[in-house]
Amino acid sequence: MRIMPAGRLIAALAIALLSFPALFSGCGENTRQNKDFYTSGSQEADERADQRMAQAQQLKGGSEGSGDLLAPPKKSLYDRLGGDAGLQAISEDFVTRAMADPRVNFNRQGITQGGLSIHFDRSVQWNPTPDTIKALKLHLKQFLALATGGPSIYEGKEIKGAHANMHISNDEFDASVGDMKATLDKMQVSNTEQKELLAIIETTREEIVTER
Repeated sequence: MRIMPAGRLIAALAIALLSFPALFSGCGENTRQNKDFYTSGSQEADERADQRMAQAQQLKGGSEGSGDLLAPPKKSLYDRLGGDAGLQAISEDFVTRAMADPRVNFNRQGITQGGLSIHFDRSVQWNPTPDTIKALKLHLKQFLALATGGPSIYEGKEIKGAHANMHISNDEFDASVGDMKATLDKMQVSNTEQKELLAIIETTREEIVTER
């Protein structure tokens, strides 16, 4: 077991989430909430999450109140998502959902390594077993905990290297984010917490997506 130093968190939000076989493999810096950002530390990521939530809110009708400005300091996102038990439930549902979503191509079927390597035509397809799926769910839960202010323990791979040859596209990443939102809706996670978590996930796009 590795205990990640708090100072390395956003240097490597390198973790598997939208993880495909290696999803959410990395480590990142504990995210902090301030007056400019939700928790991701990235304005672009926050704006993307905001847009997604605004669209969902319009479809449902109504809007969020402005009373939050006067509210007392919040608990960490980790605690607001239900701690270890809450993140375990999110990880279980998301991985099952994403693996079944053909838009995500979670198993990387039909994808070869490419590039100039002698292994350029080698398949990168993932053939999961119960044990590897269990490990993936654990690493995803650890990533979510690490990124939301929970325990700083992560045992997965570094995110960029783990996804380097998977040729994941923006559309596939977007589909997996949609699956995560569907999971959060199912778990009845509030809009505020959804925006914060989706913003954190968005910060991994540059590390995971290689096909623009």
